[in-house]
Amino acid sequence: MDDRIDRVARIQAEWRRERPELDVAPQGIIGRLHRLAARLSEELAVVYAEHGLTEGEFDVLATLRRAGEPFERSAGDLAVSTMITTGGMTKRLDRLERAGLVVRRTSPTDGRGRTVRLTGAGRDLVDRAFEAHMVNERRLVDLVPEEDRVQLESTLRDWLAALDPEG
Repeated sequence: MDDRIDRVARIQAEWRRERPELDVAPQGIIGRLHRLAARLSEELAVVYAEHGLTEGEFDVLATLRRAGEPFERSAGDLAVSTMITTGGMTKRLDRLERAGLVVRRTSPTDGRGRTVRLTGAGRDLVDRAFEAHMVNERRLVDLVPEEDRVQLESTLRDWLAALDPEG
């Protein structure tokens, strides 16, 4: 049994006092995961900002970079891949295009569709940002004891698969 008292443990204790008939044990996991996700997002955003990007803009550039030569995808594929609406994607692409990091053109296969391509400047920026991102993620993961990391990844993968089979 872990005796450490953190904010989540204090909240659980208050709920146990106020509603002793309810099982608040799940709050220990969900509450901590929620707080951890928020803190991790803050830590990751620092690196994106150092490269003049938001998390969403980094995500778009990284998705294009992972596509391989010629580093392009349809705007619709980008929206699906980054899990945002097409309207939200348009706003991101507008900013990235103004910054000279992507170009848009009419799709050669669908006259109504748009293809988005990473520019040379976009590729250089996302490569630098991704390297810094990986260093930052290593720093964050290294806060977990090495012997716990494999089990943690497996547990998170299984839990995510149970909630979202496409993960």
